Amino acid sequence: MDLHDNKILPGEILPVVIIGNGPSGICLSYLLSGYTPYLSTEASHPNPLLHSKLEEQPHLALLEQDLEYLCEGLEGRSSNPVAVLFDSLLLPDSDFGLDHTSPLEWRYEPERAIPHLVLGKGPPGGAWHAMEGSMLTLSLANWMELPGLKLKDWMRDKRRNVRNDRATPAEIASYYEHYVSQMSLEQSFACGTTVTSVTRQPGNPDGSPPCWRVTGLQRREGEELGGGSCVSEEVPFSLLAHSVVLATGTHDIPARLSVEGESLPFVCHSFWELEAAISRGELDQSSDPILVVGAGLTAADAVLAAHHLNTPVYHAFRRSVTDPGLIFNQLPKLLYPEYHKVHQMMTQQQHQTNPQPQNHAQNYHPRSTLSSPSFPSPSSPTTTSSPSSPSSSYPGYLSFPRHRVVAFRPDQKCVLESDSGERVVVQVSKALVLIGANPNLSFLKDNGRPLGIYPEEPITCRRNPIEVDPFTNKVVAAEGPGMYAMGPLVGENFVRFLKGGALAIASDLTKRQREEQGRGEGGLSTDRIMDRWMDRQVTSQTDADVCVLNS
Repeated sequence: MDLHDNKILPGEILPVVIIGNGPSGICLSYLLSGYTPYLSTEASHPNPLLHSKLEEQPHLALLEQDLEYLCEGLEGRSSNPVAVLFDSLLLPDSDFGLDHTSPLEWRYEPERAIPHLVLGKGPPGGAWHAMEGSMLTLSLANWMELPGLKLKDWMRDKRRNVRNDRATPAEIASYYEHYVSQMSLEQSFACGTTVTSVTRQPGNPDGSPPCWRVTGLQRREGEELGGGSCVSEEVPFSLLAHSVVLATGTHDIPARLSVEGESLPFVCHSFWELEAAISRGELDQSSDPILVVGAGLTAADAVLAAHHLNTPVYHAFRRSVTDPGLIFNQLPKLLYPEYHKVHQMMTQQQHQTNPQPQNHAQNYHPRSTLSSPSFPSPSSPTTTSSPSSPSSSYPGYLSFPRHRVVAFRPDQKCVLESDSGERVVVQVSKALVLIGANPNLSFLKDNGRPLGIYPEEPITCRRNPIEVDPFTNKVVAAEGPGMYAMGPLVGENFVRFLKGGALAIASDLTKRQREEQGRGEGGLSTDRIMDRWMDRQVTSQTDADVCVLNS
């Protein structure tokens, strides 16, 4: 959608603007477009308590029911109760490897639709379009799908195979883009948009209520040049909305260690930089080792990529290999053999720390080089062998559990420090700091910090997500009513569970709409707004107050 071709009348306020067009925003758009879940008269849920609750009011849509009541007593692999509820209804008992039929049936009821606009920097699918295209996703294929379109069926139609019941990021990105088209959601999606500001707008003396103002830039293709290329331009826009949903994900800004030398050229912060180095032929079995920092799945992918090239790898991470919080200790071995292999490497090929005086770290001189680690023989962890030693279970790999990076040096040496204070210096060809990513919330006051559980710290998915009401996903510390957050911003990393945030928000918006209609509030009716929004022939308003576009 081109915002310039869909002008809104002066003073008109959109019901909902969603910032982010990844799976979170797509799923919420689906629910707000009139697709409504009901309890099927022919299906049952394996949880008898939940099924009996659903049968109490089978005529009511799930969006109209008391979600808090339905969530009582449910347990699952998410801390969000509505996420556990919706996952249980969409994929009953999937944690046990069972494939029960969902008790939900979906009805298209356009009269329930709530006009909304989904803003995204790229095509629908969000960060999935930027992910590497050959690796397998962590989640099972059916955990990645959205309501109404089976991922396996879509892949079968495309003559693609799901290896080990998992798909590639490229396939998932294509699926999400196709989903928006298949469900006729395009009229609500404005791609190529970058939001620069979200602020609370006070009410006007003429009776206009307080609302949210969303401003930014939309990229548009301009004059066509020779060779088929076009000049693109960025056109400003400004929108007013009763409700704003933050659904941007957390893949925008790679997390940093904030240590000395981290900006040196050999230090990278994304997996794609490793891929680029490989494609340029910079890494092979004769290279100095690469240092991989981090114990997540992206770090594991980097280890696997280097190991495939026979490039030596040092692997440093803060946790113990037996820490229950380590992601590898939470994955079934049969479903994730490649990550189980990395965990074996981390466990069997560990650097052995030596007892050191308590003041060892304090006396360490930054220019001195301690004994560089080598790759140990599994038969004797303290003996050393060359990186290519055939005596190692995994030649060319050495892990440093419970170590942190102290500094990177210009001579491409990295200083590591253990929990006990022992320091080692390793010579590397490249260092990859793969410790996650943080969201870009620059369009919010103080980068959104006041909205977090810990208001003085930056927003992160794991340590400091945005604090929301668990049953509505309303942002607790928002400057006014009508701000919601969902997906990784509230700690939900998996597509399987972020759909619960869409249900919570759609349910709350539906109930608010019914209350406002009952009171006769809202100015222009939803029907009139929807009619105009869908009408591509609406008269241009060059002096529009709500959507100001300068060409």
